[in-house]
Amino acid sequence: MQTNSSFRARRVKKNEIVDINRIRAEGGGRLAIEDKVENIDEIFMQVISEHIAGDPMNENIKWIKLTRYEISVAMKKLGVSASRNIVRKLLKNHGFVKRKMQRKKSTGEFQDRDKQFENIKKIKSKFMASDNPILSIDTKKKEKIGNLHRNGEVYCTQAIESYDHDYPYLAEGILVPHGIYDIKRNEAVINIGIKNETAEFVCDSIKKWWNRIGRKHYVNSTEILVFCDAGGANSYRHNVFKVALQNLANILGFPVRICHYPPYASKWNPIEHKVFPHISRAIEGVKLKSINDAKELIKKTKTKTGLKVLVNTTRKIYQNGVKVAKEVLDKINITKHGKLGQLNYTVAPAVM
Repeated sequence: MQTNSSFRARRVKKNEIVDINRIRAEGGGRLAIEDKVENIDEIFMQVISEHIAGDPMNENIKWIKLTRYEISVAMKKLGVSASRNIVRKLLKNHGFVKRKMQRKKSTGEFQDRDKQFENIKKIKSKFMASDNPILSIDTKKKEKIGNLHRNGEVYCTQAIESYDHDYPYLAEGILVPHGIYDIKRNEAVINIGIKNETAEFVCDSIKKWWNRIGRKHYVNSTEILVFCDAGGANSYRHNVFKVALQNLANILGFPVRICHYPPYASKWNPIEHKVFPHISRAIEGVKLKSINDAKELIKKTKTKTGLKVLVNTTRKIYQNGVKVAKEVLDKINITKHGKLGQLNYTVAPAVM
């Protein structure tokens, strides 16, 4: 009859019947290294202590710039042979988990931030109950055309090669994707320009949206509500944007209501999180050799919630640095709303 020790040492053969009543002794099996070495935590902390950095404003936020391999080698020099997997467990036990840096802290704070968010909530509720459209607009990051590296991965039979540097002179062109997100219909239009983001370009995008799409779905509309950032081509500080809005209102024949998100709060603009991340995913990992390549990829953007994305292109060159004469500003038919009128205003067709 086999002893327990010889039974444990023998491998179970294929199709062999094993006594199901046999129970493995508690604590059986090979001991993990963290159980073998009593002071493994102290040795681990000794290795990383000189490499720990932290946030001076928050004692709970700490990080180390060491790889698991580097920690493993350093521990071995102190007499403990710990694999990278053991190092990972030790890191986790001490609260260190691999994370990406998150872009969440604003670079400043607007004094009336909360008040403006209340204004946005009220005006949105009012327009949701009306026959008027609600648009969220913004210009996505410019994209370079050419044999340039792009982030992301795709399935391919061979690796896609690009230049090893992304110098501007290597680009064959630049795409300027301006987005218009119809909040009520969960539909977006991307108008791709080829050079500059200007106030005229922004208002031309809205005009194209209305002529091709908006007038079909909002036949009883008497006004358009536009949510946008506080900076960029549609900055509330720029008079040239208000002049472009005046021209737009004259063409549409009805008022355009503007509601800016407070400064340093552009991430709350709906198009930023409901449209742009999905477009980025649709065009990542492949080279954009032409404006048509970008157009075809962006058109494929879709989400489980039913988002639809349409694409227009324009070859018009918009000029930067346009100045506005005082007599032109005086003719703008603008009405400011409430104490934060600089962020909330309506531009109506010019009075003849």
